[in-house]
Amino acid sequence: MPTNKNKLAIILITSLFFLWGFVHNLDPILIPHLRKVFSLSVFESSLVDSSIFIAYFIMALPAGMVMRKYGYKSGILLGLLFFAIGSFLFIPAANTMQYIYFLGALFVIACGLTFLETAANPYVAVLGSEETAARRLNFSQSFNGLAAVVAPIAGKWFLMKGHDITDDQVAQMDAISKAAYLHSEAASVKMPYLILGIVILVVAVLIYLTKLPDITDKEEQGETKGLFHALAFKQLRGAVIAQFFYVGAQVCVGSFFVVIVTKAAGISRESAANYLAVYGLAFMLGRFVGTFLMQYIKPNKLLCLYALINIVLTLIAVFASGMVVVYALIGIAFFMSIMFPTIFSLGIRNLGADTKNASSLIVMSIVGGALLPPVLGKIADATNSIQYGYLVALVCFAVIAWFAVKGYKTGVEEVDKNVEVLAAVH
Repeated sequence: MPTNKNKLAIILITSLFFLWGFVHNLDPILIPHLRKVFSLSVFESSLVDSSIFIAYFIMALPAGMVMRKYGYKSGILLGLLFFAIGSFLFIPAANTMQYIYFLGALFVIACGLTFLETAANPYVAVLGSEETAARRLNFSQSFNGLAAVVAPIAGKWFLMKGHDITDDQVAQMDAISKAAYLHSEAASVKMPYLILGIVILVVAVLIYLTKLPDITDKEEQGETKGLFHALAFKQLRGAVIAQFFYVGAQVCVGSFFVVIVTKAAGISRESAANYLAVYGLAFMLGRFVGTFLMQYIKPNKLLCLYALINIVLTLIAVFASGMVVVYALIGIAFFMSIMFPTIFSLGIRNLGADTKNASSLIVMSIVGGALLPPVLGKIADATNSIQYGYLVALVCFAVIAWFAVKGYKTGVEEVDKNVEVLAAVH
């Protein structure tokens, strides 16, 4: 059981799950918004996700290095600083009316999120008994799900309220009116990201002033082990692969939610934003329900069941039409909810001194969110169907099912042999 000091730490760190969940879940509102302002193709709009998730790949190892040298708290504070700076950069980006500057601001935010996720996920997992780590991490990640409900509502209020003009109406405007409209659309991002940046700075001050326990597991007090040593563990290698495809699936399904439902169900962007909030609610409820079910069902078995259900739901989203597509996507959110924390906790089991390196490697695999959405975009542009692009998510869920059946196993007997091989290669 966590101590009282650890409970306070869990509460503070859990607030970070909400904050990074909030900014991630603004993206499905931001993507169609920027797509309209800059007349982007599906592939070009997918670069929003690429600019975010490529940062995870670049910054994960530096984040792990900072925490190994200075501790979890230092990594969290540095992450919050990047997060705030990136939020404030939306103001000059809107002033310049250049798409590349929006991508740059998102990249800086994501650098901060990399530090936060590299620190917070293993921190929550080890603040208590190993037997309940998956359940504890799912609970904290549930607040990430809460953000998935709040963010679309906030995004709709700031970015869509009174702005839901069709592409045909924009095309009929004269040059001056069109330029003024597009400038106002770009400027509408300033206030939400300014508020977000201020909130992040306040949280950073609170965490700085609070004494958080650092993890000094007796295994971690021993000799520091290298990155290649962590890769010797079979469950970690499986988790890296599964997390790559999971994040790719989550980003593909969520980021293009507004785009796919407006086309498949023929509803407005504002109505789509309402359903996106329901999508976020389903995601949050899925986390809480999954956390409860893990008291009775082993995490890997529940993960396998949820992955198989999502394969079926993705097929419906691809080949159905009308509101059935909307409901299938909401169902995917529910059953997708436990995947990230469950894969993470299964991947870092029994790693001791290798835990921080393992965390960095799993966070690096989040680059799937940068590489797979452009694949979806290319398929959608080539077939002129956003729905066919969602076949990418189907492949992702199949890989997660493999991890839940086989890839999660520790293979302890192979570790020493693999360490020797990797060390020789290195």
